[in-house]
Amino acid sequence: MNISAEEAKQIMDSEEGYVIVDVRTQEEYDESHIPGAILIPNTEIEAQAEEELTDKDQLILVYCRSGRRSKMAAEILVQLGYTNIKEFGGIIDWPYEVE
Repeated sequence: MNISAEEAKQIMDSEEGYVIVDVRTQEEYDESHIPGAILIPNTEIEAQAEEELTDKDQLILVYCRSGRRSKMAAEILVQLGYTNIKEFGGIIDWPYEVE
């Protein structure tokens, strides 16, 4: 379930049909985020997941600021029946492009 930033970037560069989920706050997301990421704050993941992430078998890449919230969000998604969750820690460890 846990992958490195490098592994996440490799998936983003080589695969299609995945979704990147930023589980930080709106303010943090507005400051900078990984291109293409959608925002579902950690505090709302349980309520919003099924509306935003309709395919439970889709590859979902999850990150936050440092890795703590993304780990919690990934566990919630698994409990909700999502089968292909990859959590890659925090944006503070992301050496690639942000917007």
